Amino acid sequence: MAVLLRRLAGHVARGFVMILVVTTISFLIIRSVPGDPLAARYQKLVEQGMAPDAAQRAVEALYGFTPKGSLWEQYVDYMGGLAHLDLGQSLSVPGAGVSTVLFSAAKWTVIPVLAGTLLSFLAGVVMGVYAAIRRTGVLGDLLAVSGSLLHGVPQYVLALLLGAIFTTLVPILPAGGTADIMIDPGFTADYVGSLVQHATLPVVTYALAGYGGWILAMKSSVVTVLGDDFILAAELRGMKRSIIFRYVARNAILPLFTILALSLGLLFGGAIFIERIFNYPGLGLMLIDSVNNRDYSLMGGAFLLITAAVVVANIAADLLYTVIDPRVRSGEEAA
Repeated sequence: MAVLLRRLAGHVARGFVMILVVTTISFLIIRSVPGDPLAARYQKLVEQGMAPDAAQRAVEALYGFTPKGSLWEQYVDYMGGLAHLDLGQSLSVPGAGVSTVLFSAAKWTVIPVLAGTLLSFLAGVVMGVYAAIRRTGVLGDLLAVSGSLLHGVPQYVLALLLGAIFTTLVPILPAGGTADIMIDPGFTADYVGSLVQHATLPVVTYALAGYGGWILAMKSSVVTVLGDDFILAAELRGMKRSIIFRYVARNAILPLFTILALSLGLLFGGAIFIERIFNYPGLGLMLIDSVNNRDYSLMGGAFLLITAAVVVANIAADLLYTVIDPRVRSGEEAA
């Protein structure tokens, strides 16, 4: 337990530094983006005949703030707000805090990402085991080829193909949104069914995009384990094939848990393309809109959330591997 706590403390410290560095770089990049939505709004009000002082007060009242001072002063104010868990006010959603906008969009990203990733992981692991065991047969070749093909196709290409097929050629699924606007939100069969329908294409895209990598990784891992000495010894002792299969699968799947945790964090960034194509209002689509609207605070909050997701995924991956693999724990305790 003490070893695990020391590892956790070290990961948290390194993660904090990483988030601080990425946040600083994001702040500088965002502030260098040309265009100022506040100045544009102010200019429009003045052109409409409003006095400059009144236009300044109107802009500040509308957005809740106006960025003042030098770049360094703005940075200090921004980091001070983060220290108090205040991400600022959104420019594209007047009167709304960045935290409110982020978490409102995050719920539409988390569920499809989790569902698609877990589906691809389970299917890839199972098919990867069969592809390794039957690697000299037709089934193994077909599974390996399917993994290679899907692994080489970018996410956005899969999304475009699925969208063209199931919303245009065979229009059995909705093209965008999270639910039918004609159905009242609530825990009803109609609304839940509409949610599932609208989430199907994003989930299937996530699943197919990850399936190829999982099946190839699992096949390679199983083939490696099959060559280990303990498997050969078990076969020589006449151990049942079912028991050997469990040993092989258990040892081969260990490295994939680390990749699974990392992929969950990285997929929050990859959601940008899929959500844009399917017009699905999650973090990815919100990030695109914030860039188009020059919403500095919302851009910074989105980058911070994606960075935090990756850092947490890294920490979870390392700790998970320590927990599920006794060899890691024994090695650390010996050290």
